[in-house]
Amino acid sequence: MEMMMRFSESPEPMPEDMVPAGYENKIMHASFKLGDSIIMASDGCSPADAFKGFALSIALHDQNRAKEIFAALSVDGTVQMPLEKTFWSPLFGSVVDKFGVNWMINCV
Repeated sequence: MEMMMRFSESPEPMPEDMVPAGYENKIMHASFKLGDSIIMASDGCSPADAFKGFALSIALHDQNRAKEIFAALSVDGTVQMPLEKTFWSPLFGSVVDKFGVNWMINCV
C-alpha cells in the first residue's frame, strides 16, 4: 500500500450531495504497488451489490510470485481454476477473492 485516503480525510470539503451518508470511512483514493505496477482504487460513491462482467488479470514472469499472489487472493475466496499448466501458460489459475472480484493469474 503506497497511499490511502478516506472521504473524511479529504483536504478540501466534498461538494454537497457528492458523497452519500455513511461513506465517510470508505476509500476515496488508494494506490498500491504490485511488482513494478501501481494499481489505484476507490470505493466510489455509488453502492454496488457485486462485481460482475469483468476479471482482473495479472501477468507474471516468476512462478513462485504467481503462487504467492494466488494464495493470498484465495484466502476466504473461491478458487475457480487452480494454478496449473495450460496450453498458453506454464502456470494459470482463476480465483474470486473475498470481495467478489475475479482474478486471473497468468505466467508468461
